[in-house]
Amino acid sequence: MLKTRSQSDQPPALTSDGWGGHREALIEVYGKVPPYNGRGRPPTRKRPQPDWQYMQVVKQRENGRVIGTETRVIYGNKLLTPALLGEHTAYVERTILTTRHMNGRLVRKTLGFSKQRHMLQAACIWEDVVYNFARHVKTLRLEVNDGHRRWRPRSPAMAAGLTDHTWTIKELLIVVPVPVNT
Repeated sequence: MLKTRSQSDQPPALTSDGWGGHREALIEVYGKVPPYNGRGRPPTRKRPQPDWQYMQVVKQRENGRVIGTETRVIYGNKLLTPALLGEHTAYVERTILTTRHMNGRLVRKTLGFSKQRHMLQAACIWEDVVYNFARHVKTLRLEVNDGHRRWRPRSPAMAAGLTDHTWTIKELLIVVPVPVNT
């Protein structure tokens, strides 16, 4: 959330699976203290803003199997937010799965967890950089049909126009990304 805060004062439209502290994080990072109207104590707690869009899609399980889902609009219009975001968590779950596969510190039920927060942050930054610069993502490839190959692989950084090639790990280690502290 802090990364996106540096780019906009408005939180992105968000869908989650009901776990974690997304609601609290949104208020902490993007919330605003209401103006003081001159009566009583001045407000000190941050509040959500009326134009936010955040929805939870909570799975109902029975005997370890998903039997249905329940959609909860936390912030935003009850009709427009589900239409905008879609009533599923496929993108969120795919991102979480990829992150857990690439970062052993985030795997469930492991002894390889981080004991210090800054070490977890360093591992997460490294995973982000490797994923975005050094990995080909199949859904981002371009069809070329130039005679000897059909597809040209691309990384997310290539698709965003940040680089013209897929980086090697050696290149990543030479060009050390410096995290932004906000």
